[in-house]
Amino acid sequence: MHIHTVKEIRKEYYIKFGENLQKLLIKHQKDVMTVASIGKIEPKQVYRVLNGDHGASLGTIISIAKGLDIQPKELFDFEFNLEKE
Repeated sequence: MHIHTVKEIRKEYYIKFGENLQKLLIKHQKDVMTVASIGKIEPKQVYRVLNGDHGASLGTIISIAKGLDIQPKELFDFEFNLEKE
């Protein structure tokens, strides 16, 4: 049995968050460049979140939500199991 460290769980969460962002991009028919432009952030910030490279700051979350024309809470609307085996 492998006990996951907080760092491992955090990384898995970033990946799930990025996967949800990808779904939202498709659902709202927007690309990274458009979202970044509307949200007034660098496209690389969106790509980093999309790829699960790191967690998004509150400012980045708000900018992405603005770019997608959604409420920020939609970015967090996915299942994530904290009880890893």
